[in-house]
Amino acid sequence: MFISSAYAQAAAGGDAPSTLISLLPLVLMFVVLYFVMIRPQMKRQKEHKAMVEALAKGDEVITAGGFLAKVSKIGDTYIGVELADGVEVQMQRTAVIQVLPKGTVK
Repeated sequence: MFISSAYAQAAAGGDAPSTLISLLPLVLMFVVLYFVMIRPQMKRQKEHKAMVEALAKGDEVITAGGFLAKVSKIGDTYIGVELADGVEVQMQRTAVIQVLPKGTVK
């Protein structure tokens, strides 16, 4: 007789806390995903954008294709880079991966 009334009480009011507890791992996984993956990627994108905007004539860069080049012309969306003496190529500004210290490219 006592067992049946206990089941009735659990069925009537026991769902609310268990639902919140079952959603907790999902929320926790999203928070961890944000701090491990999303936030660092946004930080890298912001740094790359600042680097591309700060390009100047004479900077030595590494391109997405792996070329070491010297910036010879600057435009809004395109830059001219000199790969070797007399070899100049136009490319998108976003194709620059890294700016090197002066004197690296000879």
